[in-house]
Amino acid sequence: MLPNPKRFKLRCIIGILLTALFQSACSSVPETQRTDQRDPYEGTNRKAFAFNMGLDTHAVEPVASAYKSTMPKTGQRAIENHLDWTGLPATTLNSTLQGRYENAGVAFLHFAVNGLTLGLADLTEDPKAVNSQDFGQTLAHLNVPEGNFLMVPFLGPNTSRSLTGKVADAMTNPMSFLKAGDAAQTMQSLRPTVAAVSSRAKMSKALDDIKYNSLDPYARSRSLYYQSRAGRINAVVGEPNNNQTNDDQFESFFEDPS
Repeated sequence: MLPNPKRFKLRCIIGILLTALFQSACSSVPETQRTDQRDPYEGTNRKAFAFNMGLDTHAVEPVASAYKSTMPKTGQRAIENHLDWTGLPATTLNSTLQGRYENAGVAFLHFAVNGLTLGLADLTEDPKAVNSQDFGQTLAHLNVPEGNFLMVPFLGPNTSRSLTGKVADAMTNPMSFLKAGDAAQTMQSLRPTVAAVSSRAKMSKALDDIKYNSLDPYARSRSLYYQSRAGRINAVVGEPNNNQTNDDQFESFFEDPS
């Protein structure tokens, strides 16, 4: 399911404007005082990071801990499946824009089949066949500059480019296309909170290590973000077939599992 082109373009413009507005509100740090030249707003970013850490300590971490200890594994997996499913339209669209039609086709098939359960169950039995793609990667594919590092309240580490991409990708969430109703509205309104708790529970060891065992948690968080993001960006700036699903993966979707 692809978004209306005019609405999608409007969201992209809004994303760019919001990113520019966020940067204009940040105070720049002199180059000689920066710990990373890609982070000219380090002073403001560190304050946002402190806010996020406080939110994590007093809200997200304890809720995620309770969720991890009380929610059955099957329930956790169902929630993860649903969250992955809501990202498949974005992968379909962005893979198409990047010329990665194989991956776009597989993502669309997974979205259509798993949509029978709103993504709660993975009926394809091959979740790794889809290579997740976001609009930030598409912008990199189009040679849009990365921009500055931004630590955004509630959203965490980003760059100007990736933050713009997140706004565009939000437009493709399939839950927003469902007919208005109590169940659909409830699922849509709870999604950010559920996603934050699920992600925190899934990555608890890594995040706790950054938070409690780092001399400078902010700098380490920034470094790990750039390393992770570089891997995703490098996968799309080369040839389309370098990091995509192959014919065997595409065909395996239709194969008899026996």
